Amino acid sequence: MFAIRRRTKILATLGPASDGALKMEELLSAGVDLFRVNFSHGDHAQHAARIAAAREAEKSFGRPVAILADLQGPKLRIGDLPGGQVDVRMSSELRLVAASSSNDPDIIPIPHPELVASLQLGDKLLIDDGKMMLHIVKVDGDSRIARPVAPGKLMSRKGIAAPGRPIPIPALTEKDIADGHFAIKQGVDYIALSFVQRAADVTMAREIFGAGIPIIAKIEKPAALDELEAIVAASDAVMVARGDLGVELSPEQVPIAQRRIVRTARAHGKPVIVATHMLESMIEALVPTRAEANDVATAVYQGSDAVMLSAESAVGRHPTAAVAIMDRIIRAIEADRDANPSFPVVSVTAPSTADACAAAATKLADDLDCPLVVFTRSGSSAQRVSATRPKQPIHALTPNLATARKLSLVWGVNADLELDEPRSFDDILDAVSRHEATNSVKRFVITAGYPYASDNSTDTIKVVERK
Repeated sequence: MFAIRRRTKILATLGPASDGALKMEELLSAGVDLFRVNFSHGDHAQHAARIAAAREAEKSFGRPVAILADLQGPKLRIGDLPGGQVDVRMSSELRLVAASSSNDPDIIPIPHPELVASLQLGDKLLIDDGKMMLHIVKVDGDSRIARPVAPGKLMSRKGIAAPGRPIPIPALTEKDIADGHFAIKQGVDYIALSFVQRAADVTMAREIFGAGIPIIAKIEKPAALDELEAIVAASDAVMVARGDLGVELSPEQVPIAQRRIVRTARAHGKPVIVATHMLESMIEALVPTRAEANDVATAVYQGSDAVMLSAESAVGRHPTAAVAIMDRIIRAIEADRDANPSFPVVSVTAPSTADACAAAATKLADDLDCPLVVFTRSGSSAQRVSATRPKQPIHALTPNLATARKLSLVWGVNADLELDEPRSFDDILDAVSRHEATNSVKRFVITAGYPYASDNSTDTIKVVERK
């Protein structure tokens, strides 16, 4: 029960390279803690099959595993161009119009009227992840005139970004709403909301999907950084989505943004995931670059709850190897005596009784050099203890399978299902004894809420010494 396991979790994206329960069980054995289903690709039948396979793998593996449904969000794209692509010269003067298609190579259709209307003189427009950059040189009624920074090709349906220009569009499209309701019916544990720009986007998602599903806000727009505190406060967890964030921010600003997002999430006691391009070269190669290993290490040193594999595990040639190497990197960093994710993070709110008890339990366990056991129904007690980043293992017991699954995202927490509802502290002690019967640990710190069959906040700590 109290074996020291890796603290930082691994989130792996499912796809053709990882399909099937046997392959998913192999990934779990290599180190995966939870799975991501990317609704930007595939249809509902494929997603349902992957979720069912993940549950089968979870059952065979014997440990609770969360599934995260990642919604596509309002991905902005250009429309259909004549012949599918247009050659852009330095002398080109392009007219941007609100339309779905164009037969004129000098007219670029953008099927997002809100985007065209928001563009102002001097704005820049990035197309195809920044491969083409246009500058707005004139506002002409409902259209905009743009010139390229360099020659190149524009192709139909490529993504568009307007750095620094908030776009007045909702964070949830009709597709996202349908996908989200479908994912919830399939029993996923988290919904990840793409292209969040304001806290109101998270509030809207809660109103649509209900309070029962935790919402992860993906920070991938510079506009979100302006409302970061409010977004984090409104969310259940956050993701540093560096792919799209790196399109609109200059390269040197991305690590600064990552550090700020991680620290803000930790100050709020919310789980934080660092995602995208972690081991990108392993889509093809058997080993990562040294820079990629260092990138994973940085996320661990910063105290992130989880790091994510995207294409590496979804479509890569070596998904199991990518997981195994990420596991090795994390373990090596966590074993480094200079690694200190428990560095002081100033809380943004006054500590509650539950926060103070979590901090006290951590201090006791660290001083006594013994494990922490958290009995929790909703998971909030275990999450509070995790937020203090104790040096000791955190073991969570819960009568709720959904809670055990959700805790697979949370730093340092190893969750087990305890089927019997406790009525007293003696019941909790009996549950702990059952789960660690084969363990030689003689002393541990237990923390829980009272009364024990309720969702009340953590307010009880007990040091137990066995003979």
